[in-house]
Amino acid sequence: MLKKVLVSITAVTLVILVSLLVVGSSVQQLECWACEEKSVVNKAPCEAFTVKITFKNTGKTEGTWSVNIAFEGENWSWCGTPQAITLKPRKSETLTWNGTVPCDAPAGSIARLIVYYNDSFTPLNWWIYIVSGAELTIASSQVR
Repeated sequence: MLKKVLVSITAVTLVILVSLLVVGSSVQQLECWACEEKSVVNKAPCEAFTVKITFKNTGKTEGTWSVNIAFEGENWSWCGTPQAITLKPRKSETLTWNGTVPCDAPAGSIARLIVYYNDSFTPLNWWIYIVSGAELTIASSQVR
C-alpha cells in the first residue's frame, strides 16, 4: 500500500513539474514576442518622430553613399531628406532624420522603416503604429 502511495505521489509530482515547464516555456515565448514588439513605436497623427541609424563602411576603401529613409505602409507613407555619407574603411557614422506622422494617417495603420542607399534598399525592423490622437477627459460634472 505504501508503494502505491509513493508511486502516486511521484506521478503527480512529475505531472506538476512537466506542466510548470510547459507554462514556463510559453511565458518565455510571450516575453520574447514582447521583446520584438519594442520595434513598434506608437505615434498619433501629426506627431513628431526621430530616426537615428548608424552606418559602417565594411569595405576596404573609402566610399560615399546617398542615403534616405521612408516609412511605408498601405495607408500612409513618409519620406525623409536624402543625406550624403562618406566613410573610410571600418569607420561608422550616425545619421539622424526628424519627421512628422502625416496628419491623415488613420488610427490602427502601420508603416515600416525602409533605408534607401544608391540603387538598393533595406527594410528595417522598425514600425510606426498609429494610435488615436483623441483623448476623452471629464472636464466637469454635476448632479442635482
